[in-house]
Amino acid sequence: MPRNVLRVENLFAYYGKAEVLRSVNLYVDEGEAVAVLGPNGAGKTTLLNSICGLVRCKGSINFNGYDISRLKPHDRIRLGIAISPEGRRLFPNLSVEDNLLLAGKKEKLDFIYDIFPRLRERSDQLAKTLSGGEQQMLAIARALMLEPKLLLLDEPSMGLAPIVVDTIAETIARIKDELGISILLVEQNLHLAFEVAERGYVLVSGEIVRVGHIQELKEIGEEYFS
Repeated sequence: MPRNVLRVENLFAYYGKAEVLRSVNLYVDEGEAVAVLGPNGAGKTTLLNSICGLVRCKGSINFNGYDISRLKPHDRIRLGIAISPEGRRLFPNLSVEDNLLLAGKKEKLDFIYDIFPRLRERSDQLAKTLSGGEQQMLAIARALMLEPKLLLLDEPSMGLAPIVVDTIAETIARIKDELGISILLVEQNLHLAFEVAERGYVLVSGEIVRVGHIQELKEIGEEYFS
């Protein structure tokens, strides 16, 4: 029987007095990749920020059997939650390697470079000089430096050409399959989500409106994503 790594129950989230998420329920099993799909403004990033402890919310967030709802963001990181945020948020004037070392110890670099050989080639290069795809790889690699049990990915396909999106999808699948890391992927790009995830949730206007196997969601086309 698969074990839940993450279980979110009856989650409400707020920016100021504005209610952004309403009664959201979802779970991610050990070693599973799950997608949260939906249009812009649906609350997808707010969901990830809630799991990380970055926004005001109420409800239950259970991680590896522990209620983390009241924990500070840095304590959630220590437990094994890492995020590759929307827009990558790299340090543009630092090298690739220095960006990685801000998140973890030097001993982990060879492991990261084995997964991302392109970053090894670019290790001394400033982050701002990388291509969009390389910057996205760096953002994911920086999150992996934290040795997470749960990796949160916020729109990893944003601004990337289709051929680069395919490369990112292959990398995410490898992280799940070879490292056994559970993944919660927030995406608007249906192609990437269908390549990576087994299950999915459709989030619209702060509420989950569809749940199912990723192929079932594929059959509804782009009804919810335009």
